[in-house]
Parts: sequence; structure tokens; C-alpha cells
Amino acid sequence: MAVADRYIKMQVLLADEYGFCFGVERAVEMVEKALDGGDTVRSLGPLIHNEQEMQRLGQYGVTTITEPVQIKRGETAVIRAHGVTPDVQRELEEKATKVVDATCPFVTRVQKLAARAAGEDRHVIIVGSPDHPEMIGVKGYAPDHAFIIRDETEVAGLPRLRKPLVVSQTTIKAKTFFDTAEAIKTKTDDEVQIVNTICSATKDRQEAARALAGMVDAFYIIGGRHSSNSVKLLTVCKEQCEKSFLIEIEDEINPNDLMGAERVGVTAGASTPEWLIQKIVAHLENIGKSLEW
Repeated sequence: MAVADRYIKMQVLLADEYGFCFGVERAVEMVEKALDGGDTVRSLGPLIHNEQEMQRLGQYGVTTITEPVQIKRGETAVIRAHGVTPDVQRELEEKATKVVDATCPFVTRVQKLAARAAGEDRHVIIVGSPDHPEMIGVKGYAPDHAFIIRDETEVAGLPRLRKPLVVSQTTIKAKTFFDTAEAIKTKTDDEVQIVNTICSATKDRQEAARALAGMVDAFYIIGGRHSSNSVKLLTVCKEQCEKSFLIEIEDEINPNDLMGAERVGVTAGASTPEWLIQKIVAHLENIGKSLEW
């Protein structure tokens, strides 16, 4: 074997689907449009779950508030992609000069389904994290009729249900949703309406990550640690590739984890901007050059 043949270049492979989903990209574009119009933009909660992108937007004047009471006349309030309760939206509209509603259309659909079922005096079961802003917002559309549960293990704690509608957080795993929906049938004598409201982008990213994870020696998921869909991508990847890591920036990559790796996979959560993804891919490629053997 020639000496040159002993050198192997580490390949960095991107999943087929990754990064900004439609709802997040739309929200960022709406904020950038408001900035272009000279608005003083204040987001109710971080616009997206990505600190680096929030820092970039902050350089252009976007600030974050935690309560509607913090908005002032003359300012533009932004409702992020997760959405808010009807009460919070009304309060923003009363206080701000303008409200930019960047609620993801997929989330809006869940809100409307919950409101319609509540109007028909039906119970609404929302499968997801009770603490997630999206779930808090959806429950606000059916406050006296909705229950939020994480998975099928919490079904036993529900009361007897009246013509239940079962919907989901847009970013949960499909298996969790359908297993829970099936278990809910034991809590009612009525027909259960099951509407799969998981965002197709979430499903596509998980499937693409799973497919790539089975072909690589290490895997990096770029996303915020508070991002629900990024955390779930990590879980999916670990099923196929034990050396899977959730990172936010390139400095979190330990080159020792890549020793002997011929192929490294990369995906990114729905709140991760393209500029950050490319920066981390370039960093991995540079590490690969230094580790060639």
C-alpha cells in the first residue's frame, strides 16, 4: 500500500431535511420586515429557541419581553411561532401600536380545532409537554375543556371523557401520539376523534436523521437545549448512533469524539439558522483534516 493510501478524509454528511421549518422561517422574515419598516420590535418570549439567532436579531434592535404589560405604545409586539392564548393576544393588541402575529399556521390549526371542540362542549386532549409555550397557548382556546398529557402513562389520571378530540403538540414523536390516542379510548364510551397535528417538517427531519444516523460513526444535532424538536432529534439519532451529540455552537465539539470516524452526520433543529449550520459543518471539516490517518 502506498503511503498516501493510508490517509482517509473524514466525510461530513448533512441529513436530507434539517434546519428552519416553515413556521420559524416565516416568523424571522416577519420580524425582519417589521425592522425594515423602522418598527421598534419586541418579541413576547424568545422568537425562536436559538440563542445565536436571537443575538443576531438583537443586533438589529429586537428585544424580548416576558409579559404583555412590558409593551408600550409606539412599539411592535411579536407573537412568536408557538402562539399565545386569546387573552394574551388581546392584551398585546390593547397595549402595542402594532401586533405581528407570527404564530405558525400548523399551530393555528390546533388552536382552531381546540376552540371548535370546546364550543361543542367536548373534551380536548392535547398530547405534549404541559410547560411548552405552544401547549399553554392551545389550552387557552379551550380552557375549561382541555387536558394536556405527556404520553399514554398519564391517561389513567384523566376523568371520563365526553366526545373527546385528541390532538398533539406539533413537535412530538408520532409513536407517542398514536399510542396515547389509542389509550384514551378506554376513558370514554363515545367516539374518539383523533387528529394528527404533528408538523410534517418534524416528521421529515426525524426520518431523515434516523436514516443518516445508521450510516455514520458520529452524529451532531445542532439546536438549543430548550428546543423540544432538537431534543427529540437527539433521541432519534441515539437509537441508531450511540455517539450522537446535541450542540449549540462549534466550541462544544470535542475532537476526541471523532477519532477514527470516517463519516459524521449533521442535522439541525427547526430553530437553527442556515448560517450557523454551515459554520459548524466547516468546523467539522477542519477537524477532519487534522485527524486524517
